[in-house]
Amino acid sequence: MNDTPIERPRLHTNSQTVSLSFESSLIQSCMRLDAPDELVLDYTRAMMGFLLFNSAPRSILMIGLGGGSMLKYLHKHLPDTDLTVVEISQDVIDMRHEFLIPPDSERLRIVCDDGARFVRQPPQAYDVILVDGFTGQGLPEALCSRSFYQHCRAALAPNGWLVANVQADTEQTREVMRRLSKAFSGGVISAESDEGGNDIAIAGSLEGLAQGLSQFETNWAALPPIHQEILAVSSSRFQRALLKSVRLSAPPAA
Repeated sequence: MNDTPIERPRLHTNSQTVSLSFESSLIQSCMRLDAPDELVLDYTRAMMGFLLFNSAPRSILMIGLGGGSMLKYLHKHLPDTDLTVVEISQDVIDMRHEFLIPPDSERLRIVCDDGARFVRQPPQAYDVILVDGFTGQGLPEALCSRSFYQHCRAALAPNGWLVANVQADTEQTREVMRRLSKAFSGGVISAESDEGGNDIAIAGSLEGLAQGLSQFETNWAALPPIHQEILAVSSSRFQRALLKSVRLSAPPAA
């Protein structure tokens, strides 16, 4: 259970953008009025790195809604994917109209709940879980504990992927990566977002990482241009991380 007090969100508007922040933080989400489905913040583009492994997931669970940037992108560009979003703050959910988030439907639902609690008994298994649950104080412990990551792994379908937004280059980041590695038996890579400041971790099976490396160029070439555009910077970083991970996990030569 997440015992961190829930901060009230703040809405900021000007002639070009609508953005969201909390009382003690910088901008958490931003939407361009002339392109409401665009991924404006660099870390949200990097979080689409799972598309390098699975370009057509059947189901995605998102923990953390914010301004709904990633949700809107996925809703538009993955029309056959079922989307569930868990957001702990009803105040944030109530801003969905300001951010032009689509209404709930047969393939989209936004649930007000604690994400850590939700994954303990999920209603189904998911092909992808995206974790972007920052508060004004940073990443809450409930969304980066080893038990949370273990529950996420259990909530994934076979060959599923967890993608987590983590603040870059801090002691907490290093501890989070250790927890992820233990929960996923070493099947973790990470890369900095386009402009730095955030590490994006992708966790799955070691076999899945090895396959992702061997099929990387083929998978990249098969991606629609819009996905290639948003992953143009981070894709090479993920490829380098895959190379390093697969080399480290390979058995020593006889």
